[in-house]
Amino acid sequence: MSDLLHNTHAPADPDSSSRSQAEVSADMDAVSREYAGSKAAAGDGETRTRLDFPAYRSSILRHPTKDLHHADPEGVELWSPVFGENDLDPLEADLTVQHGGEPVGERMKVTGRVLDGDGRPVRRQLVEIWQANAGGRYIHKRDNHPAGLDPNFTGVGRCLTDGDGTYEFTTIKPGPYPWRNHRNAWRPAHIHFSLFGTDFTQRLVTQMYFPGDPLFALDPIYRSIVDPRARRRLVAAYDHDVTEHEWCTGYRWDIVLTGSQRTPLEEEHA
Repeated sequence: MSDLLHNTHAPADPDSSSRSQAEVSADMDAVSREYAGSKAAAGDGETRTRLDFPAYRSSILRHPTKDLHHADPEGVELWSPVFGENDLDPLEADLTVQHGGEPVGERMKVTGRVLDGDGRPVRRQLVEIWQANAGGRYIHKRDNHPAGLDPNFTGVGRCLTDGDGTYEFTTIKPGPYPWRNHRNAWRPAHIHFSLFGTDFTQRLVTQMYFPGDPLFALDPIYRSIVDPRARRRLVAAYDHDVTEHEWCTGYRWDIVLTGSQRTPLEEEHA
């Protein structure tokens, strides 16, 4: 998955990653001040991540420089993986039962609805998630974070939305982790979401965060969405009605695909 490269702990150029958090934060604050005084901030705001955000080094090194290429959906379907509703097992939505024992960490449910811009449910939508374990470690060969791997947690799951557009996962709250964007850089805890659409060319990817995370203000990926109203739409809400007695905590997060209240999505690369 393409954005996994942004979120593992891959080696980076030591010279360009030696900037301090204070220097990176000053860059982000300058962009925020400039944006706050712009016409965009007074209107509906920017709802997408910036492709070229200096504080986020990878956006400078790898952002698209050419227009998007519109692929022929029918042609892509000839060689892309085949997906059908019968391919899913309901247990794939429970990331805590995929191995022989209990994963380490805070068990939780994450649920919400997938909606279009008019509030209508998006039914039978494939929703996939992937995430770090409670220690902030991905099962990925390029992840060099010294936190331990959990043999009972792989960190991937998927499900279909129901007739009301609702999805639900049972999982473990992921931990924050260091990455080499700059010195002492740490990512807020988050879960990656993918929505597949009705064919292979419609896939959308985004991230869900947790309320009150102290790392928000320090994170260049989170702040590459410069409008604070759009950033808040990436943060789930704790919901005590989802929480279960002596079993798990609960969070609710809706995903809006279109319109002024759309959930910020990661840019596709040409």
